[in-house]
Amino acid sequence: MKYTDIPARPANTAPITKAFSWPQNKKSCLFLSFDFDAETGWIDISPTDWHKKVKVSHGSFGARVGIGKILALLKELELKATFFVPAWTAQAHTQICENILTDGHEIGHHGRFHLLPDIHEMERSLEEIDNGFDILDRVLGIRPVGYRAPLGENHQLFLAHLWQNGIKYSSSWRDDILPYRHVLDDDQDGPIELPANYFFDDWMHGLIVGSGRNLLAREQILSMWNDELEITHEWGGLTTTIFHPQVSGRPSRYKILREFLSTAQKMDDLWIATGREICEHYESIEQKRVEK
Repeated sequence: MKYTDIPARPANTAPITKAFSWPQNKKSCLFLSFDFDAETGWIDISPTDWHKKVKVSHGSFGARVGIGKILALLKELELKATFFVPAWTAQAHTQICENILTDGHEIGHHGRFHLLPDIHEMERSLEEIDNGFDILDRVLGIRPVGYRAPLGENHQLFLAHLWQNGIKYSSSWRDDILPYRHVLDDDQDGPIELPANYFFDDWMHGLIVGSGRNLLAREQILSMWNDELEITHEWGGLTTTIFHPQVSGRPSRYKILREFLSTAQKMDDLWIATGREICEHYESIEQKRVEK
């Protein structure tokens, strides 16, 4: 593709969402979500990396330690969250994923092997999606309604495929502070987008290996997260987290997560919800507008 092939139009043609009310007279919403990648986060570039056991052990920490600490914290705080889980993780750590469901949390689709969707490898990328559905159904007995793109990337063709296969919402785009309804290439409606916020991707601030950035101190991260939450709350928007058990389950990072969530809970007019709950609320708003 050449630059001259790029159309002179916005990358996202979805209409901008009009301001709308959150449930229970809340002023804004926190979409509390985690990516439980486990080992897949270290083999998604090359399958031969599976043999690099020390490298892969970064992901193993999420399953062996991090996820348990986070589930216990959420239970203590009486919070529900969404966990985006690659199907391979569900196969390798089935009991942990069952614990997630038993505790009342939501599990979303996150690919099979956490592979980057690639428009130039259409067959492989669609198999990654379809196999993920099949495995999550067979192993956990669920059909997810939410999807987060592995490695944070997606394409319109894959978005349409997800929509056709029952995905009601995506949480991958970074371009808004309110949910919106995707418009597909055929100008038909697509999934609802619950935009994610890169500031809340703990991978970018909590790891040295594979992150491309240095570790940030607790005060820096809390200051950034609290400021983002505070102003998004003032604007009546959606704050979406991209936390990873292998990062925020580490002792010092866990302390940051616990303090942040405790601060969020003290905001009486903040709605902390799962992706499914936010999606259903958006759908109800759409329905009311249609009825008018």
